[in-house]
Amino acid sequence: MTLTAFSSPAATPRWTAPVLTGAGLALLPWIGYLAATLPPAQAFVWGLLDSLEAYCLITAGLRLARGHGGHRVPAAGAALLLLADAVADLLTSAPGAPLAQALAMAVLAELPLAALCTLLSRPSPGLPRGITGPGAKVVAPAPPAVPGSVTSPSCTVR
Repeated sequence: MTLTAFSSPAATPRWTAPVLTGAGLALLPWIGYLAATLPPAQAFVWGLLDSLEAYCLITAGLRLARGHGGHRVPAAGAALLLLADAVADLLTSAPGAPLAQALAMAVLAELPLAALCTLLSRPSPGLPRGITGPGAKVVAPAPPAVPGSVTSPSCTVR
């Protein structure tokens, strides 16, 4: 019996893998532009953030495209990084056109993509916590301890 949810690869809409992979690939020329136009310290920080975003987006997209269940962690990482990027852009932008550009990028690209990644990172609702993927097996819990014994995670003392 296979349990599926929106966050499982089998039930995920087909367009999500190309969107995630495409967004990650689109960041690569942007990273080059930042490296060429920003002062070295700023270029390093923004380039690192965008490189991590690209890695997470591409990894999640490729794993979805291949039907892996391992897309949740990179999708969660991408969501966190995209949210941090949007907030940092808004807080560090100068008033006027730069702030308007940062707001447009946040509203039209970063936050919707972060929301999609958040949805994709959720565990399947039909599986117990900590168990993921369509091939996951549920293992029966350990039997209750003997009355009068002390139980720890590694052993039972009588």
